[in-house]
Amino acid sequence: MKKCISRGFALAAIAGLFLTARAQDSTDQSQYPTIVQQPVDQCLAMGSTATFSVTASNVDSYQWYRSNVALDGQTNSSLTIPNASTNDVGYYFASVIKGLESVPTRQACLNVYITSASTTSSTPTSPSRFSSQSMTMSMADLGGGGVITVFGAPVYSSGSSGSCPGAYSGYVNYIKPMAQGWGFNSSTNTTIHTAADGNRTDTKVQYGGYYGDPGCGQTTVTVPDPTVSPKYRFTIYFPRGVAMPTNSYPITLTGFDP
Repeated sequence: MKKCISRGFALAAIAGLFLTARAQDSTDQSQYPTIVQQPVDQCLAMGSTATFSVTASNVDSYQWYRSNVALDGQTNSSLTIPNASTNDVGYYFASVIKGLESVPTRQACLNVYITSASTTSSTPTSPSRFSSQSMTMSMADLGGGGVITVFGAPVYSSGSSGSCPGAYSGYVNYIKPMAQGWGFNSSTNTTIHTAADGNRTDTKVQYGGYYGDPGCGQTTVTVPDPTVSPKYRFTIYFPRGVAMPTNSYPITLTGFDP
């Protein structure tokens, strides 16, 4: 009988510890903020206003970061960047804070683009050659199919994939978010659809279509006409062992609509 009673007390003690642990877990979980909606990527015409926002519950405060550096005074649930320029291109995230606990959001990228009036040339144009007039033009003025220069932030992340892009030390992604349309629309006003790096000769340029059609080339890549997919994204890869860019880096798109 004593053995049965002792065993009963032991089981009760174990059950009590289990329930206590569950209660502690529940209490601990309530100390953390919960992110309901993440900030989304932005790809905007230069000079536009970029806004990143996060929706969270059980939160006391926020802190926004750009490239892992805290932004002074940016402690609200949203971050507004007026008159966005190439200096603002980068990856942004917020730390959602509850007491001594914090949870980071995803890193959302900001890309900016400018357009030129050329509708036939596939030759890359250096960003420094754009006039203030061409920088303020919209694709509505061109009817689509012109030249777009998009600026993205370098990502230092080594890897390797086949012969193209091969071994790389980092890359820059150029993509419009889902809310704005996946990638860049190909234009029906031209048969030229190219993505080119007009600044270096050692990079690989890659495209990926909405329907899964890929392409890759040295410095320049051409999407066949007619295009397989209605929308495309682009990446420039920097070869392993060479210097990576430290500032926003451009790609020149011909025959696409922003």
